[in-house]
Amino acid sequence: MRISPAVLIPFVTAVTWVTFAPPSAFGQGRGGAPVTAKAAAALDLTGYWVSIVSEDWRFRMVTPRKGDYQAVPLTDDGRKMADAWDPAADEAAGNQCKAYGAGAIMRVPGRLHITWQDDNTLKIETDAGTQTRLLRFGPSNSSGPAGIAQPKTASGEAPSWQGHSVARWDTGLTPLGGQLPLGLGPRQGTRSRSLEVVTTNLKPGYLRKNGVPYSDKTTVTEYFERFPKDRYQTEVESWRHLQSQNIEFTMKRLREPITP
Repeated sequence: MRISPAVLIPFVTAVTWVTFAPPSAFGQGRGGAPVTAKAAAALDLTGYWVSIVSEDWRFRMVTPRKGDYQAVPLTDDGRKMADAWDPAADEAAGNQCKAYGAGAIMRVPGRLHITWQDDNTLKIETDAGTQTRLLRFGPSNSSGPAGIAQPKTASGEAPSWQGHSVARWDTGLTPLGGQLPLGLGPRQGTRSRSLEVVTTNLKPGYLRKNGVPYSDKTTVTEYFERFPKDRYQTEVESWRHLQSQNIEFTMKRLREPITP
């Protein structure tokens, strides 16, 4: 497997058709009141999901050997850090969760539970690493393309494994001239994606459990979709440890819905 900014490694989460309303449907409620993110949801992601590991088995199901960072374009600095990986030192320093940060957690096999914490916050709880992610929609002083207010990063918020995640709905702008419904035509930028999440303010972590690093300057951009071939895509940007500014992971058969 080779990863580069131009190469996607596909993945699927569940088989579901969804119907999307036009962008005008997601602006304001009666009397001009803002519509909540939950009310404006372009799709339902809630429920329990389980990994389907159909690729990268040796990197995901077992801890790779030290120094095995195949397919990750590390800088010299990044290779030095990966070669110096010491799990005992991580444990002694209380950093056992470095492989379960937002830069990697959605690739880690296991179950997760997605719920609405409130009307503008999606919560993802993972079995792996017992992590909790909060995907925050509005309110703020500005609105995104979907007509949903976009939250600002909290000033003074301490870096964490899951960082600060800002979410917005893509309301179904049709690609390439508007002739085809969402998901049935070629992509045009991010116009065919349903949920976009951008995460910053992270602690340094690992892309893989064997110490392949990402820095505290990393931005993780994710897109969630539900189509007949559902996709979940993650782009990891690490300014310090990766040679390529954008690394895209798209995983085949990543999650399927299950009954708890």
